[in-house]
Amino acid sequence: MAIDATQPYDDSNIFARILRGELPCRKVFEDEHVLAFEDINPLAPTHVLVIPKGAYVSWDDFSARASGAEVVALVRATGQIAREAGLVEDGYRLLANTGLNAGQEVPHLHVHIFAGRPLGPMLAR
Repeated sequence: MAIDATQPYDDSNIFARILRGELPCRKVFEDEHVLAFEDINPLAPTHVLVIPKGAYVSWDDFSARASGAEVVALVRATGQIAREAGLVEDGYRLLANTGLNAGQEVPHLHVHIFAGRPLGPMLAR
């Protein structure tokens, strides 16, 4: 079910629960501002979710309200994860869905890192 990214942050969402330690995750990276973990239902051989630790619903929300340090941390962490996993040479895809039409399912900003096989076109035609 897609969510409306203009709604207020819902602190009962699955990523908020992971951040609070209520649910486990297979952590790939963590720093002051970012947590990254393996997707529990991967869509590619490598499927990592990178999330800010702050309460941001979507990319739009994050870009409007996050501190400069949070924005830099998310971008740098995403690149570092890809480099350390050896994804750069063969390539990888970043995906951040925002809102209903994009199919955002969890109302917490998250960036997917997909890699490990040819991923096909960006959008189904």
